[in-house]
Amino acid sequence: MRFMPPAPGDYLYSAEYRQGSSRSTTAGVFHANDGRRHGPIRVDSQHPWHFVWEGTGEHYFFNGTTAYWLLGWSDDKVIQSSIQRLHDLRINRMRVTVAGRTNVFYGEPVMVGQSSPAAPKWTVFLTPWPAKQPEDIFHPGFDYTRFDLSHWQKLDRALRFARDRDMVISLVLDMNDSRVHPEADSADEQRFLRYAVARFSPFSNITWDLGDDLDLYRGVSWTRQTGSLIKQWDPYQHLATSHPVNNAHQDRTAQWFDFTSFQDWNREQHAFMLNEREKQKHLGRIIPQTNEEYGYEDHYPVWAPKPDADSADTLRRMAWEIVMAGGYQTTGETARRGTNVWPDTGGGWMNGRGDATMTMLQGYAHIVDFMTGFDWWKTEPHDELVNRGNFCLAALGQTYAVYLPHGGTAVIQLAPGSYAVVRFDPMSGERLTLPAASGRVWTSPATPANSDWVFLLQKK
Repeated sequence: MRFMPPAPGDYLYSAEYRQGSSRSTTAGVFHANDGRRHGPIRVDSQHPWHFVWEGTGEHYFFNGTTAYWLLGWSDDKVIQSSIQRLHDLRINRMRVTVAGRTNVFYGEPVMVGQSSPAAPKWTVFLTPWPAKQPEDIFHPGFDYTRFDLSHWQKLDRALRFARDRDMVISLVLDMNDSRVHPEADSADEQRFLRYAVARFSPFSNITWDLGDDLDLYRGVSWTRQTGSLIKQWDPYQHLATSHPVNNAHQDRTAQWFDFTSFQDWNREQHAFMLNEREKQKHLGRIIPQTNEEYGYEDHYPVWAPKPDADSADTLRRMAWEIVMAGGYQTTGETARRGTNVWPDTGGGWMNGRGDATMTMLQGYAHIVDFMTGFDWWKTEPHDELVNRGNFCLAALGQTYAVYLPHGGTAVIQLAPGSYAVVRFDPMSGERLTLPAASGRVWTSPATPANSDWVFLLQKK
């Protein structure tokens, strides 16, 4: 039995166990200490494009990455060191699969197995259920009537470690590549879903994702029914979403659906996110907009629109475009450092492990530093206030954040008043205080065109 107390204090409990015709009951009391945790994340009722921590009321700046087969590591130390590394890089959300399996490897230098006694074992063949042939993706021989407890206990330990670091784990229940699933709406599937909810919902640091590339193996009616059931079973009402290939498959008007999880790989992310924001407005239900799959570093250099379409710098710039549209993102680190392939120090988006050469997320940490330096949740996209090609978030008359994707000069239309001005370097995180701005139009100092820049104006 698990329980997530909403506040410190004394709690009474009673329980009844039933098996066949026999029953056993028990009751008691326990005291919950003040754990000083942030609690679950919720949609901000006052600013519903954004999130808050329920326990403290602080706003949550969603900064995610994918570590899809984190549970493939056999050694808890590797899992924990991966979570800690990402936490130190200001990541506060990870997409992790509960049951997903693959045999594709996506052209990445990763392999299952153990390359040397010093290298910990890693696999993509997860076994939530006992399997006769666990490494056969097509014929694993799952016994869906039972659970492989070692798999679930490993996830328990990972969630506990992440919770102590305010790291939210998006539990992706399954994926298209698994090929073998419990039959839709069957007793086996219901047992799996109910068990996952019962086991993990008392963790404060989770959200639910019905499945990766969900529309390739489940339909719209299944999605609505299953999302509603999970919310019915989860007494803590953790946020939930789904992650299809076709974004039209998302159940954006349903009460169970709390935020979008787009998969869109175009390199005009600002326009895309603004468009999706407008769609959400027209649907009559405001919820946070997130793109959780827009590219993995170094991932598809062959068919990508241009040679650097998935470079660290390109993805960093795409993240700026997303947040300047009032949205949020989940990125993916390079896997080119290898897993069970030389130099066997990485894994990136596939399993969360990395080394000191992997620096992309340092650029994302600068985004977090900048955005959390003002009340970003009170701003709205207002690109009409700046010259063409630049992007603006504004709380009119109070705050203006302007992003220059290609440097140059920003021209900003302001409400009357005097504003403190800071220039921010997205590459280094350095801030430079500039002379105050006043008047209805402010023109920034010129910035080098070979980089991107940000200006923040706040009313004095």
